[in-house]
Amino acid sequence: MIIDLENTTISKVSKRIVQIREQGGVVALGRVLTLVIETDFKGIEPAIKAANDASREHPCRIIVLADDNSKSKKNAKLDAQIRVGGDAGASEVIVLRAYGEAASDPESLVTGLLLPDAPVVAWWPGEAPKNAAESAIGRIATRRITDALSQKDARAHFKNLARTYAPGDSDFAWTRLTVLRTQLATMLDQPPYDKVLGAEIVGAQNSPSIDLLAAWLELKLKIKVKIVRTTPAKSVNVIKSIKLIRKSGTIEINRDVLDKAILVQPSQPTREISLPRRSLRDCLSEDLRRLDPDDLFGEVITKSFGVKAKKK
Repeated sequence: MIIDLENTTISKVSKRIVQIREQGGVVALGRVLTLVIETDFKGIEPAIKAANDASREHPCRIIVLADDNSKSKKNAKLDAQIRVGGDAGASEVIVLRAYGEAASDPESLVTGLLLPDAPVVAWWPGEAPKNAAESAIGRIATRRITDALSQKDARAHFKNLARTYAPGDSDFAWTRLTVLRTQLATMLDQPPYDKVLGAEIVGAQNSPSIDLLAAWLELKLKIKVKIVRTTPAKSVNVIKSIKLIRKSGTIEINRDVLDKAILVQPSQPTREISLPRRSLRDCLSEDLRRLDPDDLFGEVITKSFGVKAKKK
């Protein structure tokens, strides 16, 4: 069910939600959090699709705040849309389209719609704020998610994150690495326990996750990682191969297709491993699963991309 409220107010939206609940269409009980998505008009539907899919694992109230990027006082207004039932996954979806000056105070637009006594997660699928933790929406959130893949300059984005980092900040470029980082850690946790002497990562020019993976390896293994950039991939964020160089031989992970890779280890048979490219739904589900600060991400960002980090 989709209900449109044109030229409305937050008070009217809130009252309409209560009416829907009283009529038995939606029950707010069981919602574990409020997910606030701040985007532009074009980003509304892709964000809702990912959030709806993720909400089946994490029932929540989804508030999408979209700005027309206009500061005009003449055409200031707020249009809202409430989606429940089959149109909202396992969640309630509230879409707020703010025009002109109506978008000048994002915090006031969402505060009256937050679930009581539930954590708030903020997600910027497009352009990230200059300081997520101090932004209007970020101030009320316990978890703040950005995406380096959506920024004009991913490395500049990482440096900015390092300057402004606060516990609770996260980025999908890091979340996309979870499966790969787990695979690498598992390999190094098996004999022989030789020290890793160096590493090489080959990946697409448009993959910001490569920088984070290299930073993580350098930080934890105390080695130098060589990055080889290839031409931009049609499917972005592709890491083609990883080599971990040890005295006993080189460990290699080579990926020729998106979902599978070939693992080569000294004195062991070559085998195929699952290494899927993670969707927005996968990344969002993981970040909603973990609402406490990701201390490792904070360490990698601040130590590898901060002002004291060596220039690469």
